[in-house]
Amino acid sequence: MENYADVDAMFNLTNVSEGISPIEKLLNEFEAHEAKEEKALEVYRTALERMPNRSTRFLLQLIVSDEEKHRAVIHAMIATLQGSLTWTKPADSLEGEELASLNGKLHAVTEDFIRLEKDGIQEYKTLAKESSGYYHGLFKILLDSMIRDSEKHVQLLEFLKDKLKAS
Repeated sequence: MENYADVDAMFNLTNVSEGISPIEKLLNEFEAHEAKEEKALEVYRTALERMPNRSTRFLLQLIVSDEEKHRAVIHAMIATLQGSLTWTKPADSLEGEELASLNGKLHAVTEDFIRLEKDGIQEYKTLAKESSGYYHGLFKILLDSMIRDSEKHVQLLEFLKDKLKAS
């Protein structure tokens, strides 16, 4: 069996040309982005508190909700990278347990969820077309955003389905 130095050379895990490994560099970049996300959230929340207009507050709240999700995703990726560096599995890491025990039931439900999301996308597209002129185009923007969310859900569910199939 190859020793760790050979594995390191094969995958370039600890390239020290800049003094840190590529994974440490990536971790630093994620941490810097997480800090920016947190500052952006503070700015959005402050603006949200000061908005007198209900419509504007509603739109800003949508953005804040998305930014909170983005921050949670970045945080989970950071925990995963940290776990890889320290050979641990932090509680908020994306390193998961095997899916084999859930394979049958979850696989069938995943197919149903994918179909549900795809049907929703078609309905949203119809609604976006029918309401494109309403409220200065606001309905279309909101529905287009929901379409992108549903497309993301399909992508996540397809990934899950593939992982379930492989387990």
